[in-house]
Amino acid sequence: MSDSPRTAFLAGERTDDVALYLADSFVDDIGRLEKYGERADEGIIIVVDGESGRNAFTVGTGSDAMAFAKEAMGTEGTIAADLTGGECPECDGGKVDYVFAFAEEQNEGVGGLYEEGDVIHAYARCACGAAYSHKWVAGER
Repeated sequence: MSDSPRTAFLAGERTDDVALYLADSFVDDIGRLEKYGERADEGIIIVVDGESGRNAFTVGTGSDAMAFAKEAMGTEGTIAADLTGGECPECDGGKVDYVFAFAEEQNEGVGGLYEEGDVIHAYARCACGAAYSHKWVAGER
């Protein structure tokens, strides 16, 4: 098992959990969240069970997690392998406000990436307002 919840999540070891990255610049008082997560570059990452994570996402962002994921799915971008940033497809150098991610277990019957291993689905909101998504095989980035 990996050392930190984030490392375990990104390795595909926590497929029942979700990960949430919140940037310091997005959250008014990130210090109160430190007991729930791991400090990261300019923000915090929280990895918790799926239902708690979706609720935490709503509290932290004011948005519904699944509605946000559906919105972000429409635009492909690049989200950092550690979930703390990304490359917005709609603006140059935009900072990430938040990332919501979950892992889906390997499913050879579906094909594509799902044949290769557990798949990380990540959705980001850029400070410019754009939402975008990225998916990859766990542990391969």
